[in-house]
Amino acid sequence: MSDIKAVVRAKHPDIVLTGAVTHDRSSKVKSVSEAGTDPTSGKFFYHIESSDFRQFEDGLRNDSTIGEFERVIETRDNKAIYSFEYTDEAKILSPVISAANGVILDMENDGSAWILTIWMPERTDLVHLWDYAKQNDVDIDLLRVNEYDSLGNTDAGLTDSQREALLVAFEAGYFKEPRSATLGEVAADLDISQPAASGLLRRGIQRLIISSLVDDSEKPE
Repeated sequence: MSDIKAVVRAKHPDIVLTGAVTHDRSSKVKSVSEAGTDPTSGKFFYHIESSDFRQFEDGLRNDSTIGEFERVIETRDNKAIYSFEYTDEAKILSPVISAANGVILDMENDGSAWILTIWMPERTDLVHLWDYAKQNDVDIDLLRVNEYDSLGNTDAGLTDSQREALLVAFEAGYFKEPRSATLGEVAADLDISQPAASGLLRRGIQRLIISSLVDDSEKPE
C-alpha cells in the first residue's frame, strides 16, 4: 500500500462558508481538526479569524450554505471558534473523502477557494473526489501529492519531517536546474521557517548520502 498526503484546491460558490468569506475579506477560516469532520454529527466547528465578526456574521446570514451558527468561543487577537449547521444547498467534500477511506488533515480557505490537505490509503482513491467535482461543477486542482511508500520503506533512517521536506522540495522543483522553487517557497509549503526547512533538507540529504553512497566501514557512528 502506498498511502499519500495530497494538497487540493477546490473552488465553487456553494462550497460551505464561501459566501461568508467572500463577504468578509479580512476573515480566515480553518477547520478544527480535533473536532472531526463527520457529516453525521450535525455540527461542524471552525477557527475563524476576522477584524470584524459582525461583518463575518452578516455574511453568514446571507450564505446559502449555512443554516444555524454559533460563536462558541472568542479569544484574543480577533479569533474565535464557531459551530455551523449546513443547508441542503451546501457542497460538502468531507463525506466524499470519508467514503474513499480518506481523512481531511487540514482545511483552510485562502479567500477564494478551499485548500484541503488529505490523507488517503492509495493515490487512485483521489479519483472519487475528482468524480464528485466533475459531477458538481467544482473547480479542483491537485497542488501537491506526497507518496510515502517508496521513500518510507528505505533504510536511509530519515525522520518523518525530513522525508516530508525532501518530498515537498522535490515536488516543488527545488532540486531542478535551474530551480523552479526557492527555499522560501518550500518553507512556506511546509509552514516552517526558512532556517528550519534548510536544516531538514540538509540533514535529510546527508542521511540519504550516508545510506546510499558511503561504505559501511566509513559510516559515522
